[in-house]
Amino acid sequence: MLEKIKSRYRRWLLVLAIVTGAIPLVLTAYELLSTEKESVVFLEGYSATLGLFILLYYVLLIVLAAVWVLRQLLSLVKAKKELKKAELMHLKSQVNPHFFFNMLNNLYGMVEVDVERAQQLILKLSDMMRYSIYQGQADAVTIQEEIEYIQNFIELHKMRYLKKVEVDFTYIIEEEQCQVMPLLFIILVENAFKHGVENLIEDAKVEIKLVAKKDAIEFTIRNNFNPALQKEKNGIGLENLKRRLELVYNKKHALKFRVNADHYEVQLNLQLHD
Repeated sequence: MLEKIKSRYRRWLLVLAIVTGAIPLVLTAYELLSTEKESVVFLEGYSATLGLFILLYYVLLIVLAAVWVLRQLLSLVKAKKELKKAELMHLKSQVNPHFFFNMLNNLYGMVEVDVERAQQLILKLSDMMRYSIYQGQADAVTIQEEIEYIQNFIELHKMRYLKKVEVDFTYIIEEEQCQVMPLLFIILVENAFKHGVENLIEDAKVEIKLVAKKDAIEFTIRNNFNPALQKEKNGIGLENLKRRLELVYNKKHALKFRVNADHYEVQLNLQLHD
């Protein structure tokens, strides 16, 4: 409210300054038109001085107006950045709640059946929650941290399933200092398990390959699935991922989907530098 009052006050002050500065110019013109011939020389000197004053006045006025416009533009840019950051934080907060909820349900039923296995799950789940809470809120993390998070995710799922699941996760890190937005790949990994592994009674497979270069990251994930249970509509997770890519890697990413018989493949390429 205070900012609105200040803004309105500044606008009226600017209008008043323009009107006030125009008054001497009008009076001078009137005097020149109504004066006698013998006073022309005096008025010429007077009008020249006054004209210089008015010129300097309007130059100052233009500078002040330019400064005001620049401040408004900077405020607008700042507001857009804050809005973008708030949206990113909201999107990140949506990534893992469903996964953690399912894991806690599995742990509840496992505690009395296999205490040792339940303890191992709790430790890994704790590491993942810690990562989501702290590193997950950062603007960027190292690629190695993201890889470890994916590995914990895979191990948790392999421990919770009673069936055999074949997961091949290979990665090549050419640049150890490579950084990426946190919790970026986990949505694709989770979808591979949710729509592939969980719906298959046997021979469930997931293949993941990640290559981190100095200026780019290539991520590919492939899984088999049951065609009879395939859903055409994209879930919230993928929409979340697409929006985050638009916000952080706008025009610097490529997300491709391929479906071949009973296999589903996603390829995500990121350009890290302009």
